Amino acid sequence: MSEYNIGPKLKSLRLAKKLTLQSVAKETGFSPALISQIENNNVSPPIATLSRIAKFFDVKIGIFFVETEEECKFEVVRKDERREVPRVISPTGSRHGYSYESLSFHKQNKKMDPFIITLNDTVSEYTTYSHEGEKFLFILKGTAEILLDDEHVLLEEGDSIYFDSTMKHRFLSKDGLEVKILSVVTQ
Repeated sequence: MSEYNIGPKLKSLRLAKKLTLQSVAKETGFSPALISQIENNNVSPPIATLSRIAKFFDVKIGIFFVETEEECKFEVVRKDERREVPRVISPTGSRHGYSYESLSFHKQNKKMDPFIITLNDTVSEYTTYSHEGEKFLFILKGTAEILLDDEHVLLEEGDSIYFDSTMKHRFLSKDGLEVKILSVVTQ
C-alpha cells in the first residue's frame, strides 16, 4: 500500500481555474493554510474534506485517487494493490485516529466510492463532518460508535448503517481497539 498523491491534483484543479488559495479556502470553508498543506502533501484530509473540495471544483471525489485518465468499463483492485491514505488530519491540525483506502481508483465517473476505513487510534477531538451525498457503512471488524448529529449509534461486527451524509458524522472505536469499516459514499 502506498499513499495517494492528492496534493498536486488539488493544486492542478486550483491553478486550472486560476484561483488563489484564499479563494478556494473561502468557498470551501477551510483555511488557506489547510488547503496549502493538502496541496503540499503535508496532511491527508478526511474523506468529507475531499468531498467538499471535489464539490467546489465540480468533480467526482474519485479524481483524487485515479492514476490515469484512461476510462475503463470495469475494475479489479487486488488486496495488495490498495493504496492507503494515512495520517488523516483535522482542519485544526490534530490526528483523527483513522486511515482509509480506496477500493476503486481506476474507474472514473463513478456514482459511488468504496473505502475501507481503519480506526486505529484513540482521539481527543471529536470533530464531526458533513458533505453532500449518502453513506453506507458495514462493520467488518470491531465495535464502532457512530456520531450522527446528536445521536450515538453503537455498531458491532456485521452491523450496517445507511444515512444522509449532510448529517454531521464521525466514526470512533468504542473500546479503543482497531475497527475496520466498509464505507460506500455517493456524491
